[in-house]
Amino acid sequence: MFLKILRIVSRFILRIIARVDIQGYEHIPQTGGVIVASNHLGRLDAMLGVVLANRDDIILMIAEKYQVYPFWRFMAKRLDALWLDRGEPDLHTLRIVQKRLKGGGILGIAPEGTRSKTEALQPGKPGTVYLAAKTSVPIIPVGVWGTEDRVVKERLSRLRRLDIHARIGEPIYLPPMDRKRRDEFLEQHTEELMCRIAALLPPSYRGVYADHPRTLELLAAQPPVFWDEGEDGAVETAVTP
Repeated sequence: MFLKILRIVSRFILRIIARVDIQGYEHIPQTGGVIVASNHLGRLDAMLGVVLANRDDIILMIAEKYQVYPFWRFMAKRLDALWLDRGEPDLHTLRIVQKRLKGGGILGIAPEGTRSKTEALQPGKPGTVYLAAKTSVPIIPVGVWGTEDRVVKERLSRLRRLDIHARIGEPIYLPPMDRKRRDEFLEQHTEELMCRIAALLPPSYRGVYADHPRTLELLAAQPPVFWDEGEDGAVETAVTP
């Protein structure tokens, strides 16, 4: 019930402060275990994630550093969220996450591990792929822009609405992980995931994956798009042959 109320409030707030453009929503399954993996630009991403994952079985994780704040302790308790120590391998929390994924839950995660200081993709970490491989659930790549903390502060301080965009890609199904080649497996499929996310983003957000051969291959397979990256954010326009 609390999650439903939070989602209603989040949608209401987003409608007031932003124009939200979502494409590919049909790729997020309404049942079954799944990981939604997105780039991470700002604090508003969490609110957008609650709206995107329109399900009651969301697996929420909150950085342990926020445990000192009464508000976050209250939210964690009401949402059955898990505290995650990002500085150390948190095996206890990861085991619970795996159990919930196998039980059919949906997990939102940022493969970069934290917000990007450059507002462009940083190298992905292997945790997302590891969780997907251990639980045999698909990964849904998502590219988000317009939620940068800098942009949010600038636009709202001038009483201007935000322009938030989310592009949701097709599911990634991983093959079984060979324990003897685990590191190679994780590196290979983490690169694939990050390139999938990069291909959903405007050029200036692709970061370290902008010129990756796999990213360029994915972009070449898409319908041609013209990107207008002006002051009001990146807008895509289909190119007519």
